[in-house]
Formats: sequence, C-alpha cells, structure tokens
Amino acid sequence: MDIKTAIYNYCNYQERCHAEVKNKLYELGCNTTEVNEYIATMIEMDMLNEERYAKAFARGKFRMLHWGKVKLVQQLHLHNISEYCIKKGLAEIDEEEYKQTLRMLAERKLEELSKEKKEYVLRGKVYRYLVQKGYESNLVQQMINSLLKNRFD
Repeated sequence: MDIKTAIYNYCNYQERCHAEVKNKLYELGCNTTEVNEYIATMIEMDMLNEERYAKAFARGKFRMLHWGKVKLVQQLHLHNISEYCIKKGLAEIDEEEYKQTLRMLAERKLEELSKEKKEYVLRGKVYRYLVQKGYESNLVQQMINSLLKNRFD
C-alpha cells in the first residue's frame, strides 16, 4: 500500500489532529517536506480539520469516559490544538449534562465509600477522584457540599 492510500485510510477511519497525522507519516518513512505536502493535501480534501477533531474529542471523552473540562483542555493542549479550537470543542458539552454527570460520578463514589465513617476522609477521597477526572475544584466542592449536607449532622 502506498503512503497516500495509507494516510487517507488513517484519516478516514476517525478524526485526527495534525500531530497524529505527522507522527504517522514519519512512521511511514516520509521526510519533512513530504509530511507537509501530505498534511496540506489532507486539509484541502477536508480529511483533516482540527476544529472538527476538537469537537469530536471533547464529545467522545466526556460522554464515554466522563472527563471534565480541565482534563479535556489538558489533553487537547498535548495534541497541539489551538485555543480557538479548544473553545469550540468545549462548547459541544451541554452545561446541564456536565453538571448531571458530575453529580452522577459524585453519588457513585459516595456509594462506593459508604462504609467510611470520617467526613473529612470521605470528602477528600471524593474530591480527589472528581478533580482527577478533570472537573473544576469549585464545582466539585459545591457538589460534595450539597450531597453531604445532611449526612453527618
């Protein structure tokens, strides 16, 4: 299979960012000039679009892995996605669905830790879990406070 067909199939399979395609082309043995030409061709054919990639990435990771916005931004930065495209990608996430997902994750973690007797230990574990998932610390604090309001009275 020639390089053009291989990279076409690679981009056609799922949304890709420029960095992924560059890495693949280098793996296939292309030099820098060829890589730039192939990238330009893929952009012209609309096979490569970073805004579309950012939107698909944000939607997918949020819906499938329940990642928060902080983690999504970090991961998109690692893929060298522009701030503009990152904002477009995050706009794909519905605020109400975002808060419902945060609540669901918090409730699930609290249920998992139901045998924990000390409030501060419970709060710490839930907080760390949700922040690690990429949710903003102020939203996490608010959610924990609202869920534990009557639990330790």
